[in-house]
Amino acid sequence: MVITVTSIKLRSVWYFFRLSLFGYRIQKQAASESGFIKMKNTGFGYEHFTLSAWQSEGDLKRFARSGEHSAAMKRTRELATEVRTYTYTSETLPDWKDAKKLLKDKAKVLKF
Repeated sequence: MVITVTSIKLRSVWYFFRLSLFGYRIQKQAASESGFIKMKNTGFGYEHFTLSAWQSEGDLKRFARSGEHSAAMKRTRELATEVRTYTYTSETLPDWKDAKKLLKDKAKVLKF
């Protein structure tokens, strides 16, 4: 399966409410996509994390470039100072400790 781990650092803790609305819509979209396996979220304050699993890279890319996810990505600069993302293939989902280490060590970093 294809695993994507993402983190977002918010400009303000008050943006958590907007992030949550985007997150709700994105999870709803993901659940209806073919190839979707699982999505988990965690975070507090300025930093939030998402982990998602897909049957194939094509399924992941189709999801990421469409619907609510695409709309939210266009607003990222307003909400965040940094986004990190790392995608890889694995038979198992990482725990949050390992997922955060992957983001620190291997992620593509976008700063705004």
